[in-house]
Amino acid sequence: MQQLLDEIPWEQPAITLFGRTAPVPRLQSWHGEPEARYAYSGLPLPPTPWTPGLRHILDVVQSATGHRFNSVLANLYRDGHDTMGWHTDDERELGPAPWIASYSLGATRDFTLRRRGTTRIGDRIALAHDQLLLMPPAMQQHWEHALPRRARVLAPRINLTFRFIYG
Repeated sequence: MQQLLDEIPWEQPAITLFGRTAPVPRLQSWHGEPEARYAYSGLPLPPTPWTPGLRHILDVVQSATGHRFNSVLANLYRDGHDTMGWHTDDERELGPAPWIASYSLGATRDFTLRRRGTTRIGDRIALAHDQLLLMPPAMQQHWEHALPRRARVLAPRINLTFRFIYG
């Protein structure tokens, strides 16, 4: 975790949602192969080259899951006030049936799920340090996920979401 904290060029870009511009409520960095150009919420993310630590974790994740990935969105949640709102990872660059591997380091945080089109939480998974979650394509088609605020969480968390971007 310390290696990633030190070698990743963390940023806090601003995004515009529903006509309002605000900083992303966490730090992030996009890495991958040169063709892995990605955007979400109108925010273009040209890929930064793989760092040694990210490359190592990529190799381990690909071996563990049997899936190939060419990019990763690194998110740094500095404490429980940093968050990720409800969303699906269904951008067209991911193709019609994306597999996404989510690897967590640091503080345990709740990964919440709800069926698309509802407001009721359907499930909650406490993702702990050194835990890998593989999201199959049906998850993006039928579920939204989020990382809610947790005021009592004081330690940082890094989450790496590995994806395959189609050029």
